[in-house]
Amino acid sequence: MAGVSFGLLSFILCLFIIITSQANGQGTIAFELSVQECDNTRGNYTINSTYHTNLNTLLSSFSSHAEINYGFYNLSYGQGTDKVYAIGLCTGDQNQVDCIGCLNVAIGDLTQLCPNQKEAIHCRGECLLRYSNRPIFGTVQNKPIRILPLTKNVTGSVDLFNAVVESWMTNLTRKAASGDSRRKYATGFTFAPNIQTINGQTQCTPDLSSEECTKCLMESMVRITQCCSGNAGGNVLKPSCRFRFDPLTYYGPTQTLDPDSPPPAMAPPPSPSTNKTSSSQSQASAGKSKTARTITAITVPVASVVLALGLFCIFLAVRKPTKKSEIKREEDSHEDEITIDESLQFNFDTIRVATNEFDDSNKLGEGGFGAVYSGRLSNGQVIAVKRLSRDSRQGDMEFKNEVLLMAKLQHRNLVRLLGFCLEGRERLLVYEYVPNKSLDCFIFDPIKKTQLNWQRRYKIIEGIARGILYLHEDSRLRIIHRDLKASNILLDEEMHPKISDFGIARLVQVDQTQAYTNKIVGTYGYMAPEYAIYGQFSAKSDVFSFGVLVLEIVSGQKNTGIRRGENVEDLLNLAWRNWKNGTATNIVDPSLNDGSQNEIMRCIHIALLCVQENVAKRPTMASIELMFNGNSLTLPVPSEPAFGVDSKSTNKSIEYSVDDSSITEPYPR
Repeated sequence: MAGVSFGLLSFILCLFIIITSQANGQGTIAFELSVQECDNTRGNYTINSTYHTNLNTLLSSFSSHAEINYGFYNLSYGQGTDKVYAIGLCTGDQNQVDCIGCLNVAIGDLTQLCPNQKEAIHCRGECLLRYSNRPIFGTVQNKPIRILPLTKNVTGSVDLFNAVVESWMTNLTRKAASGDSRRKYATGFTFAPNIQTINGQTQCTPDLSSEECTKCLMESMVRITQCCSGNAGGNVLKPSCRFRFDPLTYYGPTQTLDPDSPPPAMAPPPSPSTNKTSSSQSQASAGKSKTARTITAITVPVASVVLALGLFCIFLAVRKPTKKSEIKREEDSHEDEITIDESLQFNFDTIRVATNEFDDSNKLGEGGFGAVYSGRLSNGQVIAVKRLSRDSRQGDMEFKNEVLLMAKLQHRNLVRLLGFCLEGRERLLVYEYVPNKSLDCFIFDPIKKTQLNWQRRYKIIEGIARGILYLHEDSRLRIIHRDLKASNILLDEEMHPKISDFGIARLVQVDQTQAYTNKIVGTYGYMAPEYAIYGQFSAKSDVFSFGVLVLEIVSGQKNTGIRRGENVEDLLNLAWRNWKNGTATNIVDPSLNDGSQNEIMRCIHIALLCVQENVAKRPTMASIELMFNGNSLTLPVPSEPAFGVDSKSTNKSIEYSVDDSSITEPYPR
């Protein structure tokens, strides 16, 4: 009797929780979203027609494809105008049985909702079903779209919560987009301020490319953030992708994929007349394949172990100790050991000969940590050598930091590190030679700026954005540059931009959104105010610097000391004032009379979004990349910029660091 009472009490308690959670908008049941659409524009079919028969045959064939255990079906059946195409997709946590069950429910719903339409879409929580009389594989479908925010609101700072959501969901987007042709799916959770849990889920149909998947999901994030800021959850469903975050866990463990099994070629569904024959044949072959699998399951692991032991013994026998140069990096009381292979190390005499004894005629420029020289190796290769000054108080640390970062980074929009030299008190960095010096030598020179028409400037802006995105998201490390400026953007022979000078870059953890430092280093005018004042830096600090760079490229003006008659103001104030007054064309470089006004205005718009005072409102570099590529995407309205330069410093054209040790003077490298 006590057991019965306890069970009844548990049932009542569970029922109460479900009802309460639904009433508060917190339960997964209340948050389910589905999309059904019958497309009348693609034409209709008549009952019992050839198209109707082909459709029924195709939809009934999903369960016959036992070889598909990854939840993605791409099927077609029929000929000519009566051919039917279908796509079925399940979330990555659905096993094969549950996936087929979900698709069967969708099939039943669509046959009732769309009794004679040739194209229809059904999207629900766990699966998606599409069919059409046109090829739909490999095509992005953004409509119909359904957006549902969770009615529960966040606690504490909405801006901080939104920043965490944007960063976390961007990570999941990139993870999903990197999937193969069987699955593009990612889930995971993180914590927002006040220990608010954020469970995220991103998915694309695997027939999309990585770029198409990223764009589909990032557009979904833009839509949900525009409409539903402050909501603790959001759900966006489109035929080609799904995007969802929620405080409650609504997904299960992701089903494991066989890493060595590519998706099989999709065979046409069996016709109804051959079902019985194929069934008996499959049963006969099943016994043979089962025996073969048993033998394989025994022999393959044994052979693998024997082979592995043999290779390990050979490795131990032939292994020779190699000499390595070890460099220990220290900053803010954190130490990180790195080891650099000897193949990267240059002999000092080799560099001395290449630079003609570091002759002044080969000097390209001089920064806070030493001079930069051009040189030519014995094989004819031209190089740039950064020779750290011996009396630099931070030279050793900056040298170690730059080697640590640059040795692991490879991107067309980053200056490539060729090697280094450590000999006595000499510390040298050897880079690829970039012939056209730095961006500031062009855009701030009244003669040379004419060499940069709008098409070239726009490509430079895009290249810088791609380089920063690589640092923030795509590299093996997650890196915040902290000193992005025009003199640190070098231009190669084709005027492609290359980001340089990683002497003060900082490594951060993949899931870390911000960090603090006791030592503020950088350049006024480019530094975000939260970094310059409080030492708080994040990827959004680089976004701020990028926004300033874009305004400088568009206007051809330095960010400080702009004269307008008797008045002197900074570039951010000038851009914001003209933007509010509808006269943004006033800040455009007069030499850009050949450029697209729409592109120029869009760049100013994006730049103002980057330099907003509210850190959370600044876009990520992934969002910025989407803004450049998606001209049809509506941009949010920017808020007032952070005016980081006070009135006393606007007349100063020199650049300096907060701790009085100049990081980089305005000379090219």
